[in-house]
Amino acid sequence: MRPIASKRVRKGAVAVVALVGALVLGACSTSAPAENLAVQDVDEERTVNFFSPMEKISPDTENTARTASDLTIAMAEERLGLTLAYHTYTAENYQDKTYDEVCLERARNNSDDLYLLNTDTIVTLGSEGHLADLSGLSCAQNLREVVRTANTVDGKLVAIPQEVVAYGLFVNKDIFDECELSLPNTPEEFLECCRVLKEKGYETPVGANRWWLETFVFAQAYADLYNGGDVAAEVQALNEGRARYSDYMRPGFEFLKKLIDLGYVDAENALVSEAFEGAGEGDDFMAGTCPIVMAYWGAANTDTAYGSPSFNMEVIGFPSARGQMPVLSMTGCAVGERAEHRDEALKVVDVICSDEALQLYAETNRVISPSKNVEVECVEPLRPLNDLVQADTYVLASNAGMDVEQWGNVCLIVRDLLGGATVDECMAKLDALQDATGSRLAPAPGSATW
Repeated sequence: MRPIASKRVRKGAVAVVALVGALVLGACSTSAPAENLAVQDVDEERTVNFFSPMEKISPDTENTARTASDLTIAMAEERLGLTLAYHTYTAENYQDKTYDEVCLERARNNSDDLYLLNTDTIVTLGSEGHLADLSGLSCAQNLREVVRTANTVDGKLVAIPQEVVAYGLFVNKDIFDECELSLPNTPEEFLECCRVLKEKGYETPVGANRWWLETFVFAQAYADLYNGGDVAAEVQALNEGRARYSDYMRPGFEFLKKLIDLGYVDAENALVSEAFEGAGEGDDFMAGTCPIVMAYWGAANTDTAYGSPSFNMEVIGFPSARGQMPVLSMTGCAVGERAEHRDEALKVVDVICSDEALQLYAETNRVISPSKNVEVECVEPLRPLNDLVQADTYVLASNAGMDVEQWGNVCLIVRDLLGGATVDECMAKLDALQDATGSRLAPAPGSATW
């Protein structure tokens, strides 16, 4: 759904797909501060309580993600004869509790029935036994294997997304053509493109923010693992400590360090910038002053992000030894194991994640569906990325089977690199996470896909 946002649901200039994605995903009953929690008043009879992020959009912007989600919710309400009561939370600023932190509190307190969760919270709550097993639902039988893998904790399918979020590099192809550059496949080719672009006057060839630079790391770290490797065996080796995450990720961190040291990424600016607000991003990219940015699939469909550019744009995978590599993440719908309306919530998930509902969702948002039976046409700039995903060429930035949560932890350590940490210091943090008991419960750096 959006970190998956998710997409991960993060603060940023654009919140069009905040429910997705994006996400993008204990005990007792009190939770977030009342002033930040919005509750929809509904009849108590046959009500399922749904906790999800509140989108941040301008009043005159149509929120297609909320529309798509609401269409499937309406389908469930009509078929099941019940009402979904939305409970939403938005941090007033990043010093407040994040969406993920509030999700953890509410799910541990059994405050709601149905949740939209980022991967890190899916891993945490699933491992603590707070999420119901969804593997018996009819809709679960249609899932792509990558979706099942990313949302299985301790052998149980504990979340199902409505969307798979693919991250890629958004490239101004006109600039590349003017500079007589081919689109890069490997890290070496990418560095050479940046060198030429900088010589041609593009001061910061890669626009960046504090959220998404980890995509470069994942592409290089796991290209072999997810494309020809024995995934189950390698993940087991990592969980048992026989293999080290730092060995997988060191090349990606060394690559990022080169981008920073050579001035291809403005590290100081990226460290303090939200999504779409970093130097070279947003208006800079759309104005043609920056040739490369990274973003998620839905940004190419959204006029308030990178949709409808005035130049020829292509969205490609991140550079790796195996060539261009999409990076996939996802948020997921989950049901509280001890929720008051657990059985009704399970029925809701079975409807909103059915092939019929996912077809409607995918057609509305023009996104990759978690169902192997659902396909939709994508906009032209997304075809290179889409072709790779459809050919099962990708890496996962979130895998609930890994004892060390990936997306949130790596994002935080990349920020250390942006702030001046050495690669060795970053690797030491990865090793410490792996060595720590309960490391899969490490806090996430914020809410899902922005």
